[in-house]
Amino acid sequence: MKYMITGAAGFIGSHVCTELLANGHDVVAIDAFNDYYSPALKRDNAGSLDDNGHITWVEEDLLFCDLDRLFDGADAVIHLAGQPGVRLSWDRHFDVYVERNITASQRVLEAARRTNMPRVVLASSSSVYGNAPSYPTTETSPTRPFSPYGVTKLAMEQLAWSYADNWNVPVVALRYFTVYGPRQRPDMGMHKFISKVARGEPVQLFGDGQQIRDFTYVSDVVAATIRAATLEVPTPSVLNVAGGSSTTVNEVLRLVGEYVGRDVIVHRVPEQPGDVRVTGGVIDRARRMLDWSPAVPLAEGIKRQLLHQLHGSE
Repeated sequence: MKYMITGAAGFIGSHVCTELLANGHDVVAIDAFNDYYSPALKRDNAGSLDDNGHITWVEEDLLFCDLDRLFDGADAVIHLAGQPGVRLSWDRHFDVYVERNITASQRVLEAARRTNMPRVVLASSSSVYGNAPSYPTTETSPTRPFSPYGVTKLAMEQLAWSYADNWNVPVVALRYFTVYGPRQRPDMGMHKFISKVARGEPVQLFGDGQQIRDFTYVSDVVAATIRAATLEVPTPSVLNVAGGSSTTVNEVLRLVGEYVGRDVIVHRVPEQPGDVRVTGGVIDRARRMLDWSPAVPLAEGIKRQLLHQLHGSE
């Protein structure tokens, strides 16, 4: 089968490509290699896949490229491209989030409509829930984003439902919860914790560290994503993809220090606008529809990321 992957050189995208190629599929990989974080890291991700003859790289921006041509003949598109990060989504940065999370997604949906794409899988986020009135959240929990980033991911979902209702575009939106693992972006918490603790440097900790996150290992996210693209899932659907590892940030830091073998030096700073106190997702729907559940517990996942980050081993 042939899969179109957007954001293919990124953290999750490169892992999705790796798994699809390992299973003998053809991949058309699109990435703009923008400078949100070092393009060199994304090129390293892409380079690790270049010796496979079943992948075709397209270095173009979704806002401008000819998606109809690229989508032609694909069995599914997995749309992972977007502008990540809660804290930078305010003020003058918001335009970028609108372009890359809403406008680019609308172009993907339009191209899917015109080319009769059999399946569109969209990477959404637990950020759509904001500070939910109760936890863990189900897919029917109220959505009230606490950040502009969350607003743009919810807008992408709403666009998808419009295309599904009006044009029968077969969409599945996956709400990812705090993904971590090898190749994680350097601006993300786990990556920064491991790097700082390993160097004996202070870790900047926002607030009291009692914030709870539902950490989800990247291979579990990849498995759910590919299943959403390949199985006979009713569409349109929205599914939580959560790791079942709801843990405080303080506990994560303790584990990182234990595995690195160093004391953790903490530099506390005020909580940041847009950061929710708790995330946690019910995954009953994903279990039922995808026959999926997370397989990697948090302690094991941290060890794997640490080995990759410090020693280049996965």
